[in-house]
Amino acid sequence: MTSGPGSGATTGRLAYVEVFTVDGAADQAVGGPSLTAGGRKEHLAIALQCGGPGTLAQDRRKAVLRAGDFTFFEAARPYELRSEGRTVYFVVPRHAVGLSSAELGRITCTTVRGDQGLGALVSCFLSGLATQAADCGPEVGERLAGHAMNLLASLFAGQLGHDGDGSAEPDASHALLLRIKTFIEEHLADPDLTPGAIASAHQISVRYLQKLFQGEATTVSRWIKQRRLEKCREELHRVGRSAPSVSAIAQRWGFPHPAHFTRAFRAAYGMSPSQWQAAHTAAPAR
Repeated sequence: MTSGPGSGATTGRLAYVEVFTVDGAADQAVGGPSLTAGGRKEHLAIALQCGGPGTLAQDRRKAVLRAGDFTFFEAARPYELRSEGRTVYFVVPRHAVGLSSAELGRITCTTVRGDQGLGALVSCFLSGLATQAADCGPEVGERLAGHAMNLLASLFAGQLGHDGDGSAEPDASHALLLRIKTFIEEHLADPDLTPGAIASAHQISVRYLQKLFQGEATTVSRWIKQRRLEKCREELHRVGRSAPSVSAIAQRWGFPHPAHFTRAFRAAYGMSPSQWQAAHTAAPAR
């Protein structure tokens, strides 16, 4: 994967977090890694400046970054990076940190300083993730990704809660919902992930858990089902000759009964898992 003339990008993955490292060139505008590739429509990208100054622009907004600073932007939309050093991108599903489109719009290309407050903790943690992404096993990767989402969720809650007149406190129920969504993301493959188990893990009642999700126009069970289907769709999109079967992918993400999985997938995406797989792997992109 390339990001522009004179710069290179390497990739890594920690569970559902994709990591791209780009070495920039002074006074050279590049598009960065191909974050606009398929499957990232609802993804958030975090750009961490690890060396030298840089700027990142999307639409008409621009973040000015020093080493250690970071910013956010929509992964599926064009952006421009100017960097004199190394920049690391972390691409995550937007729902993993509980951001709506409107909320993402409020923080796009805002600079978070890496030497003060919670920004310093997040910057340090993300920097460590960048160096560990290639060496972590699946279990460790899942845990580290979850810790990163918790930190980002706290950061976003503070930014959005204090946006405007500076007097509002972050909403406690919203912060709890962010933590619950992160917990669900970390345990999607667990067949015992139920509303009761989630409520118990967060020391709340199932009734209150359901109430938290009412504002999302869904239920906890539907949210889990949707996320599992999305995980299966991503795997079906990426599979190659040595990939596991459709039924193995389904079981991996909490669908023990193939017939039920096929019905749910067809209802969500308008075709069976096998049809989806064939349509997206039949011919390589040119």
